[in-house]
Amino acid sequence: MSTRKIVTLVEEVVTEGGRPVEPAARVAVVAAIIANPWEGQGFVEDLAPGIEATASDVGALLAARVVEALGAPVEAYGKAAIVGLDGEIEHGSALIHTLKFGDHFRKAASATTLLPAVEKRGPAGVVFDIPLKHITDATIRSHHQSIEVRLADAPHPGEIVIALAAAAQGRPQQRLAPLSTEQ
Repeated sequence: MSTRKIVTLVEEVVTEGGRPVEPAARVAVVAAIIANPWEGQGFVEDLAPGIEATASDVGALLAARVVEALGAPVEAYGKAAIVGLDGEIEHGSALIHTLKFGDHFRKAASATTLLPAVEKRGPAGVVFDIPLKHITDATIRSHHQSIEVRLADAPHPGEIVIALAAAAQGRPQQRLAPLSTEQ
């Protein structure tokens, strides 16, 4: 895995709806900008060798860092793969939609649910939203949220941005009734 850089973002919401948020609602994102392992190969039928060479390493790198950046127990999480313009969306999907990648974060967060994801192709500076859901029960509405990310110089055409997001809580000031009230 060839990594150009790693970016860590931490957001704390201290006021929402004109009211204090106590404790502050904290969300962390850690992104690795890596070389696309399939760059310059044309259409690659078998993505398995690139997955084997990359997915677990990038998953391990990001999982530890996002939990550390959050600085609190993880309650909600999500992932992203943003492919540079010379790649295919399938290249990003191949790296993040495998247990070799996701199990690092599930273990670090003591999670059991699937990680919600965004995948897209775009130029450097593309804006993307990482969806988050509760780590053990995806039906818990308070934890359905997203965080917007933009990296000014990534991805380059032959790169992929791989990112993990973690939240220490649900949405600030959430007040929706539980899903069970509608069933």
